[in-house]
Amino acid sequence: MSTYLIIGASSGIGEQVAKQLTAAGHTVYATYHTHPLSDASIQYHPLNALEDNIQLNFLPPVLDGLVYCPGSISLRPFARIAPEDFTKDYQLQVVGAIKTIQAALPHLKASNNASIVLFSTVAVQLGLNFHSMVASSKGAIEGLTKALSAELAPSIRVNCIAPSLTNTPLAAALLNTDQKIEANAQRHPLKRVGSSLDIANAVEFLLTDKSSWVTGQILHIDGGMSTVKL
Repeated sequence: MSTYLIIGASSGIGEQVAKQLTAAGHTVYATYHTHPLSDASIQYHPLNALEDNIQLNFLPPVLDGLVYCPGSISLRPFARIAPEDFTKDYQLQVVGAIKTIQAALPHLKASNNASIVLFSTVAVQLGLNFHSMVASSKGAIEGLTKALSAELAPSIRVNCIAPSLTNTPLAAALLNTDQKIEANAQRHPLKRVGSSLDIANAVEFLLTDKSSWVTGQILHIDGGMSTVKL
């Protein structure tokens, strides 16, 4: 069995990934920022990904995988977004990922086949109204994925998942009525919005040896939105 670190596992996709990996028999270290959780099978630790000097002293010497889940969804007209809002979003989505990867790197390098999984969005590939802020940050994540997959090969694989709208607490404001859920479902060729389980299954695949020949990929788990036109 393997040992994994999930950054941002207090809800949504991160929580689902942590529970799923634990149920499969793996050892999971998980972090939260403002919402502590108690689960005897998962080792939760507080962590602010934006702090200057991230410490991962709770980790064992060998780490087989890292998932960076913190994110935000703020959909506003471009003209109404202050430049400093772009900076704050970049700090959370990109700089936070960089800091945690750098802190975990010695542990990942000690593994025989470590894996890093990051998150993008379908909005990077598609031109979507009001997505300028999230698409900018996640576009940087896709570039980081490609660069790190080259630099850290062959000992560490780096991949990225680009979901469409997923029914999680992060997207609650966009899916808080049956009408909104149905309207968003109809935008996808598979006629439903995604679930935490849909994404967690892909994360589990990218972390484990089942994807041992996969690196540098942007995996679109988006109900067909990015590639299928009906």
